[in-house]
Amino acid sequence: MLRWTIIFLIVAIIAGVLGFGGIAAGAAGIAKILFFVFLVLFVLSLISRGVGRS
Repeated sequence: MLRWTIIFLIVAIIAGVLGFGGIAAGAAGIAKILFFVFLVLFVLSLISRGVGRS
């Protein structure tokens, strides 16, 4: 999932440089959402691994 976040971030940067504002904003929004989903899943996996070790 982090790979998709990076891909959408790169698409947003390229679209912004080329002047496609709407596409850049959409790709940046998707990248932001995917990043936060990845972050939540990462924290949940750390918590679940910690509970299993106790």
